[in-house]
Amino acid sequence: MPTSKKPKPNKLFIALGFTLFLFGGALLLKLSWEPIKLETRYAISRKSDTPRPTLVPLNTDFSLVIEKIGAIAPIVQDVSPTNSGEYQRALTRGVAHAKGTGLPGQGTNVFLFAHSSANPLDASRFNSVFYLVHHLEPGDEIQVWYQGQEYVYAVTEKKIVDPSNIQYLTTTGSTETLTLMTCWPPGTTLKRLVVVAKPL
Repeated sequence: MPTSKKPKPNKLFIALGFTLFLFGGALLLKLSWEPIKLETRYAISRKSDTPRPTLVPLNTDFSLVIEKIGAIAPIVQDVSPTNSGEYQRALTRGVAHAKGTGLPGQGTNVFLFAHSSANPLDASRFNSVFYLVHHLEPGDEIQVWYQGQEYVYAVTEKKIVDPSNIQYLTTTGSTETLTLMTCWPPGTTLKRLVVVAKPL
């Protein structure tokens, strides 16, 4: 009885499969590199006994410094939080200040938002500026520079909310509030992480 020969795998298909495997691995590494780097640097800085250098604002016109997480970025004023094209462009240049919300020293709600993870297709220096915001706790300080003056706020609360929850865009109470918002978990748009701070 004749035996049927098993077809030999085509070398081209093997090479193609191997190439796709390598490409997929490289893409996964690229996507996860920035979060790994930021978390590692943060963990090392928290355990180190050596004092960290004081962060200097990039400008005193409108910028943000969060010493605890090493965040430093300019703030782009009056960005529409509902116009995707507008805020995506602004977020490549820094943290966005939501149009229609307050400014430091006005006694209202100053609403700032930024990416929590770098987009590998549009990587910029500021794409992951809020990645470590989840490490902020009540009492941690946030500095905002506006028109040459420094405003210091202390975190009072941190919450994870649905993307449809826009109550944080409006002023609450009679005292000034600084509200930071970013996507949660980092790199997704499933939820929003909100950090609220009050002036010191």
